[in-house]
Amino acid sequence: MTAADQLIVTAPATDRVNLLGLTRQQLETFFIDLGEKRFRAQQVMKWIHHRGVTDFAEMTDLSQPLRVRLTEIAEITPPSIAEQHDSQDGTRKWAIAVEGGSLVEAVLIPEGDRATLCVSSQVGCSLDCTFCSTGKQGFQRDLTAAEIIGQVWLAINSYDAWQSGKGRVVTNVVMMGMGEPLLNFDNVVAAMSLMCDDLAYGLSKRKVTLSTSGVVPNLDRLAEWADVSLAVSLHAPNDALRNQIVPINRKYPIQRLLASAKAYLDAQSDKKRVVTIEYTLLAGINDSVELAQELAQLLKDYPCKINLIPFNDFPNSGYERPSGNAVSRFWQVLTDAGFVVTVRTTRGDDIDAACGQLVGEVVDRTRRAERHRAGRSDHSLLESGR
Repeated sequence: MTAADQLIVTAPATDRVNLLGLTRQQLETFFIDLGEKRFRAQQVMKWIHHRGVTDFAEMTDLSQPLRVRLTEIAEITPPSIAEQHDSQDGTRKWAIAVEGGSLVEAVLIPEGDRATLCVSSQVGCSLDCTFCSTGKQGFQRDLTAAEIIGQVWLAINSYDAWQSGKGRVVTNVVMMGMGEPLLNFDNVVAAMSLMCDDLAYGLSKRKVTLSTSGVVPNLDRLAEWADVSLAVSLHAPNDALRNQIVPINRKYPIQRLLASAKAYLDAQSDKKRVVTIEYTLLAGINDSVELAQELAQLLKDYPCKINLIPFNDFPNSGYERPSGNAVSRFWQVLTDAGFVVTVRTTRGDDIDAACGQLVGEVVDRTRRAERHRAGRSDHSLLESGR
């Protein structure tokens, strides 16, 4: 049994076990507890994740009594699609209904022979990074493992691609949708285990990426449970600035975060791995040449590549997208310093599917969205009274 299979994976209360979110070992344990052979788990995994089958009656290599028994005690229930939007550039976004009345969003971005699925891990987000629209919606709950891996299942099903000969609809997964993945540790690790399992989606561990804003204690333990690629949402080269735009930095400052990410790399058998440093460029805030130079000094000799993300606007964000010249100058400083630097192409902005724009619809138990709206209203009153 792997470490990931020992996690306590949460799920909504139900009379039936949802097999969609169970790892291979968890499913084997489920069948052994039923008095069945271990290999039944492999059969059912293929039906679910290779063929997209959710009806036990169609699983013809299982005995009839077992199929009846499974119908009584188990289910295969992906979340449901509430809305689908297709961008002119081929990007597809889904609003996915989850238990509790909220919607989360997932986005598939095709590019050549690749298709990257951006997956959500929480209903809303508790971290409240100032440039991210998801954070303005507040927070309701963690997604279950079935709701996380269900986004991969739904993406494939949306293209009717189980046996259509269309090839792999999803070649890469990034845990960069709604929520902070490391705050939903157990369910995210279980879902990533399924993403990489040959009996499920068979993705290379290098092609599954977890992105964190800096939940250091869980990053410290991640190597015990997973060996996927790692991205760090940095967005500033010093603590004073990062404290303002990424509030969790006040608890886990930059040097501690970078040390934790380096320790994660050091624990991997693949010594060629690097951390992807994500840096959202905000006009007049963190996009100056001086800050680019400071970032280069901060990351000197650090095993990383840098992904620059020009800010994608959303209503009442308070930020602006930097000019093309500002992005080029920032890129040039880092490139001249010897870094591998990419500038993320904006995709799906016509359907609000670009990085930082995912909102969904959150039944907010934190009341942050309410406070945010009230703050905007107060600001508007002050402006009108000048």
